[in-house]
Amino acid sequence: MSAVGPGYLPPEIHDSVVDLLHNQPKTLKQCCLVSKSWVPRTRKHLFGIITIPTGRSLEAWKRTFPNPANSPAYHTHHLFIYCLHAVKTGDAEVGGWIRTFCNVVDLFLWSGVGPDDREISLVPFHNFSPVLKSLRIIIRSIPRSRTLELACSFPLLEDLFVGDGGNGSDLGQGGFEPSTSPALTGTLDLNLQRGMEHIVRLLLSLPNGLHFWKLICKSEVEEDDSWMIALVEACCDTLECVDVQVWHGAFLRILRWDQG
Repeated sequence: MSAVGPGYLPPEIHDSVVDLLHNQPKTLKQCCLVSKSWVPRTRKHLFGIITIPTGRSLEAWKRTFPNPANSPAYHTHHLFIYCLHAVKTGDAEVGGWIRTFCNVVDLFLWSGVGPDDREISLVPFHNFSPVLKSLRIIIRSIPRSRTLELACSFPLLEDLFVGDGGNGSDLGQGGFEPSTSPALTGTLDLNLQRGMEHIVRLLLSLPNGLHFWKLICKSEVEEDDSWMIALVEACCDTLECVDVQVWHGAFLRILRWDQG
């Protein structure tokens, strides 16, 4: 039996201590200075949620973690990106920063209205994390067909949120011929001022159908009722809860249904 020093603690004790501090980032940073052996466990909590608000912050991330093999992005489960205009095609290639976030289960992408936003591409994010289960996109200048193409690249996707950020336009709708279909067994949340028809058509065209248990739909056009009804009918075998809000002129009509 090998001898150990009087101050020795088993690694599982170290891990338990760090886990208790999961919501105290300042203390976790101090833990990184205690011992190199504590760094991997603290990274798991420090980098569990990553927000990239600007192009400058994205460049700072790439400079700080240039080596994918040592990137703490491996520990990230929730990723929020607000600077899609700064994302390049090369960022998704071997050694790029996007592929290092391979364990993300919740992705939020936001696109504002700016001079560069019409050139935004969602292709670099296609299947970047094979375990993704929740996708939320605020689209202002991105065609909704591209949103659904992105969703179809994640086979385990359960929850889908699509919002138009107050714009409601769908520039260059284009074609959409899905060859695969995500699981879509969770919640569908559509918050669109107008244009419900186009995205519902896309959803209904998915090969394996829709299996949502909850639908949340918000629209400003009463004519979208028929497409909401189509969604309900498409999910009738699994649907348990519906929350529909339709603004028409100065009136708000609300429909809520909970099977439970």
